[in-house]
Amino acid sequence: MPSEQTVSTDMSCNSSPTCSLAGHRKTVEHPVIERVVLTPQPAVADYRQAMQLANQTAEKLLGERMLLSWYDRDRNFESPQHASECHQQGATPGYVDYAIHHGATLLVDIEDGRFQFYYLPVDL
Repeated sequence: MPSEQTVSTDMSCNSSPTCSLAGHRKTVEHPVIERVVLTPQPAVADYRQAMQLANQTAEKLLGERMLLSWYDRDRNFESPQHASECHQQGATPGYVDYAIHHGATLLVDIEDGRFQFYYLPVDL
């Protein structure tokens, strides 16, 4: 089982002058998905601001990309909608399972899971 690695990186968050990037790491649960943790100060106001920050981060890391799935804890809303209904008895939320099985390689995690965005790089 791969160990969790943290690599420091210097990346500014355009929408927040004091946003810190905690690091990249491939998660133990999903060794293919790189997890980027963002903790902007002040906190993002809503889903739209979080998505804008996630898209900027994903563009810097992946270039062309596709947003596969996401979760908004404030509203308890996920995309694809109802993905977790099939996973009520499982430990993995539906939006995570969807991302894994559709080739996600990047998770942008904002404010410790408040908002999560899964991306797939696109080769043009």
